[in-house]
Amino acid sequence: MTTSDPASSSSLAALEARLAQDLEYLGWPARQWMPARQAGGEPMLDVAIVGGGQAGLAASVALAQLGVRAVIFDRSPAGSEGPWATTARMETLRSPKELTGPALGLPALTFRAWFEAQFGLEAWAAMDKIPRLQWMDYLVWYRRVMGVDVRNDTAVTGIQPLPDATGVRLALRTPGGESSVLARRLVLATGRDGLGGPAVPAFVNALPRSKWAHSSDEMDYGRLKGLRVGVIGAGSSAMDSAATALEAGAHSVELLIRRTDLPRVNKGKGAGVPGLTQGHYDLPDELKWRIRHYINVLNVPPPHGSTLRVSRHPNAFFNFGCPVLAIEPKGEAMRVSTPKGDFEFDFLIVSTGFKVDWPNRPEFDGIAAHVRTWKDRFQPAPGDEDQELDDSPDLGPAFEFKERAPGECPGLGRIHCFCYPAALSHGTVSGDIPAISDGAKRLASGIASLFYREDFDHHWANLEVFAEPELFGDEWTPALPPQERN
Repeated sequence: MTTSDPASSSSLAALEARLAQDLEYLGWPARQWMPARQAGGEPMLDVAIVGGGQAGLAASVALAQLGVRAVIFDRSPAGSEGPWATTARMETLRSPKELTGPALGLPALTFRAWFEAQFGLEAWAAMDKIPRLQWMDYLVWYRRVMGVDVRNDTAVTGIQPLPDATGVRLALRTPGGESSVLARRLVLATGRDGLGGPAVPAFVNALPRSKWAHSSDEMDYGRLKGLRVGVIGAGSSAMDSAATALEAGAHSVELLIRRTDLPRVNKGKGAGVPGLTQGHYDLPDELKWRIRHYINVLNVPPPHGSTLRVSRHPNAFFNFGCPVLAIEPKGEAMRVSTPKGDFEFDFLIVSTGFKVDWPNRPEFDGIAAHVRTWKDRFQPAPGDEDQELDDSPDLGPAFEFKERAPGECPGLGRIHCFCYPAALSHGTVSGDIPAISDGAKRLASGIASLFYREDFDHHWANLEVFAEPELFGDEWTPALPPQERN
């Protein structure tokens, strides 16, 4: 990681002063206009956000710009929100360094401004991609300078819309014990596995849990030193896991790759134009499905650098056309059968992505059965079936859930899905760096609009009693009739 020069603290302080001035010029945060609400005498938050990673931070700041108060709850300790300092194993981010991420149009809030203030323009020019842990450092700074209200070490263990559809109750597990809060609206900024968890293939059931891990598991890779390791998959996280195992001293790493070759082109990157970012939600269902299914089928290649990080090791082996047919324990090891022959491993890492998996998230038990999904909405053409897309939630314009059967879960629409499973409805604006600011602004403006509509009587009453004078009556002298003038 680049180290700062002695003047970095003063340079960073100067950047923060510049940002503060920009915020003042823009009137950010906006003045408060939301009425305080209660339910049964209990105060209600305007918005609760689950997840304090980059999506949750961007959502909170975008809401603040519109004068809507938000509180974030995150189960991790401060500085460990999101995957960057825990389960992510890439050396650098996969996105180009120039992308502005959650900066919401504020130049002084960008990673580049933060980096250059400490390390200088020359260091920025020399950087290829952003180091992963440095991105976490930036997000910690972002949270501080934007005054985001994050309650760390607080797990949301239950979510239940109120029967009268006026809000949502969150059950919380905190260091001080169990508690709950009420919020008028809830945003799920829960990341890549936002409505489920790892997609784990059935063949691992043949193994003790101590003999395998998913690439998203928190794990000490030092335990793999001297072991024969198999990695299932060839995506970005597979490469990161394989490289980390090799760097930790694994005896060997065999990548078992179902495809006969690695994809070479990132079609998702090719799709990333402002028209798609702003217009995906308004596309016909057929076109939404077409583009997301096309990207899924062609798959996203692992980054160039991540692949080289593996292949530079002589004890790394890329096995193509090698899907797993069966696994059986063999003493303290295992035998893995594939069309290319059998492999013997001491440990297996499955890098098979994530899926919507409501039973894996007990905090959603109160709503899971009622959420309308795309399989309730759309029937793809034969040959275009896609389980990931089928299971995706069918969301409204403000990322809000819809009921599968109207009236069975009043208040479900007060929960907003601002995480990866929103991609089919809204495009990739709810988690990934390139368009996270666009998504956060869309979410915030949608929520503000919904609040205004449901509080219309309150705002109407305020309008009627509003009596701040612009004129006092002494700014002019009434003219005499023409015939009375000299």
